[in-house]
Amino acid sequence: MASRLLSTTLITPPANLNKSSSGLTARVRLRKGRLSIRAVSGSSQGGSVDGTVYKGVYGPWSVEQSDVKEVILYRSGLVTAAASFVAASSAAFLPEDSWLSEIIKQNQDLLYLVGAGGLGLSLFLIHIYVTEIKRTLQALWALGVVGSLAAYAALARPASDSLVQYVVDNSTAVWFVGPLFASLTGLVFKEGLCYGKLEAGLLTFIIPSVLLGHLSGLMNDEAKLVLLGTWMALFVVFAGRKFTQPIKDDIGDKSVFMFMALPEDEKKAVVAKLEQDNSG
Repeated sequence: MASRLLSTTLITPPANLNKSSSGLTARVRLRKGRLSIRAVSGSSQGGSVDGTVYKGVYGPWSVEQSDVKEVILYRSGLVTAAASFVAASSAAFLPEDSWLSEIIKQNQDLLYLVGAGGLGLSLFLIHIYVTEIKRTLQALWALGVVGSLAAYAALARPASDSLVQYVVDNSTAVWFVGPLFASLTGLVFKEGLCYGKLEAGLLTFIIPSVLLGHLSGLMNDEAKLVLLGTWMALFVVFAGRKFTQPIKDDIGDKSVFMFMALPEDEKKAVVAKLEQDNSG
């Protein structure tokens, strides 16, 4: 997730909130059908997987088992998307008459479907402080899925072609699948911004470059293959390196998400409590 500076910029908490010495702990509970946050004293939270307590903008928080499962699923979705993309794209680098190339081409649409599903899972679980940005990425993914299905049913299938091959042969079809890759670009941009990862930053430019180069016809086949191969390599590195990060990185400041889940009146109560503790 983004740094403390980014989180405070996006959420704008009370002044000097992170300097509280009261040991305030923010907990979320389901009460009468809605989430509720409760401020209590103490230095640890129940359910922590390792007993470590992190200092958040709205109070201390810890990593629970449910958080670990969610992060693993998020990262697994990225691995699935990367593996499917690399497998489907590898046909471009194999001899046309090879048996492996033929097998891949026969299953490219299945690989595309699996990869899109993995990306969708990651976008569903991704932690972004600004809800509107998360919803935009999810909407782009959904639009890309609908566009892909429409392109397959109306264009590729009548031409007795796979969707992937049809997009390769007909550049204007990028308009149908483009939103899906736009959501992927947004995801890697977020990862690059939050963690300063070089491969994520490069993917932010390479993904749209390949698609726009193909759509406009301004990029020759050699250049597209070079960028495609780079995309494949960086995507593998990007997905693989996610599992080298601490779980807490993909959670972000959990206290912010707990706070954002509350009704406005309970948000005011939490802020008032924190300000009172800070001034005491």
